[in-house]
Amino acid sequence: MQRDVLVAYLDEYLNIHTIKDYGENGLQVEGVDEITRLAFAVDANQSTIDGGIASGAQMLIVHHGLFWGKPLMIVGPHRRRVQALLVAGCSLYAVHLPLDGHPEVGNNAQLAGLLDLTVTGGFGEALGNTIGVLAAAPPGLTLAQLASRVQAVLGQPPLVLPGNSDQVQTVGIISGAAAGDISEAARAGCDTFITGETAHAHYHDAAEYGINVIYTGHYASETVGVKALAVHLKTRFGLPGSFIDRPTGL
Repeated sequence: MQRDVLVAYLDEYLNIHTIKDYGENGLQVEGVDEITRLAFAVDANQSTIDGGIASGAQMLIVHHGLFWGKPLMIVGPHRRRVQALLVAGCSLYAVHLPLDGHPEVGNNAQLAGLLDLTVTGGFGEALGNTIGVLAAAPPGLTLAQLASRVQAVLGQPPLVLPGNSDQVQTVGIISGAAAGDISEAARAGCDTFITGETAHAHYHDAAEYGINVIYTGHYASETVGVKALAVHLKTRFGLPGSFIDRPTGL
């Protein structure tokens, strides 16, 4: 498949040109013209770049790219990352907030589905974009059961901060670092909020807003979107792909 055809499809499917973001979405490093194999990762770093190249991919698709809205000198580790891609002819495509909020392959929609929750709407804004989801739990689901589901789906035990209710009915989900949105989740009527990464400043919010909070880990919460995108591209274009897993535990 031609690289530029694939890039044009990704740009449109992921709606990258209409969603404001903190960094640059889309093709960040241009490689060879013909794409026969893809690699996917949460983060663009030397390890995932080397892993993608070793897998035989001509394009690495990531959630966290190399460029974040300001000029960056091509020196040190950044030079080595870019150089490895250019020498191998491997393109780098990054998609951040558009992948968080995508209704099909997005981190939040995917996580809801994998947890057997039913998406009922959106909530949670980043730069004016609604990226999170509200989801309904099946009757009788407890906080402990939901936490067990999270561990089964993502492969690591979550940090659970109980609120006022052990029964889970309405869940807000924002992948990544959204501990600051606990109050917004409470205002949206959630009894439980799932996000990736916590911060000391927000520890007491769960109790004070009376809401359960489940921290899955930033990395773990954002593996599901790129994996879903890999399945989508294989189904649509027949392009095989590998997930380059480099967990941080954070």
